Amino acid sequence: MRKVEIQLIRNATLKLNYAGKTILVDPMLSAKHSFMSFVEQGKDLNPTLDLPVSAEEVVKGIDAVLLTHVHPDHLDPKSVEVLPKEIPFFAQVADKEAVEKMPFQQLTLVEDEAKYDEITITRTNGKHGPKELLEVLGTVSGYVLQAENNPTIYIVGDCLLDADVEQTIEKYNPDIIVTNSGGAMFMGENRILMDVQETIAVAKKAPKAKVVAVHMEALDHCTVTRESMKAEAEKAGVEIIIPKDGETLIF
Repeated sequence: MRKVEIQLIRNATLKLNYAGKTILVDPMLSAKHSFMSFVEQGKDLNPTLDLPVSAEEVVKGIDAVLLTHVHPDHLDPKSVEVLPKEIPFFAQVADKEAVEKMPFQQLTLVEDEAKYDEITITRTNGKHGPKELLEVLGTVSGYVLQAENNPTIYIVGDCLLDADVEQTIEKYNPDIIVTNSGGAMFMGENRILMDVQETIAVAKKAPKAKVVAVHMEALDHCTVTRESMKAEAEKAGVEIIIPKDGETLIF
């Protein structure tokens, strides 16, 4: 089995070295306090902290981009500015109108499955909040990455834990699961991301998988901290890997 490297840049932005390719997932490369707050109307409070390295350093050496959805904490104007325009760019069909307006020259819209060199990219379903908010928040996707002699990676995306996520785990039996676990709140009322308990439930459902929790401590509507995740995981007797910004995990 070949080794895989996953670097958490910040929030949900990941740099994956997988099957000989370097893939940037959900690039949010803006400076601190450069776009709108998700809590206080009319204020620019996000992201809540700076990148661990420059945006130009993040995109150096990447071979492709993989986008779960077009919310600004997953693709922002700074990223569109600095990303190489000729690299393969994979996005969900639901974002066709938005991404086709962008200057990327090798766009692939993934309806069910796409091939990238030796990698199979399978789109998965999920819900970015409760039923009453789905029209407002739009469609989001996760992805399963598979390649011969490589671990299977499931990037869950901005999804609550539900039957879609559980069925994906059962179907693909992933070796690595990346959860967006910040417990983000929409308008202070409805949770729209996995929280601590749902992340623990994922770890219990997939006890042989390495569960990597991200999307924490970078946006003002996220309620879960790394410390709270660590403490509750220890209480529950499960292992959840909680990388720091800039940290690289090797599997």
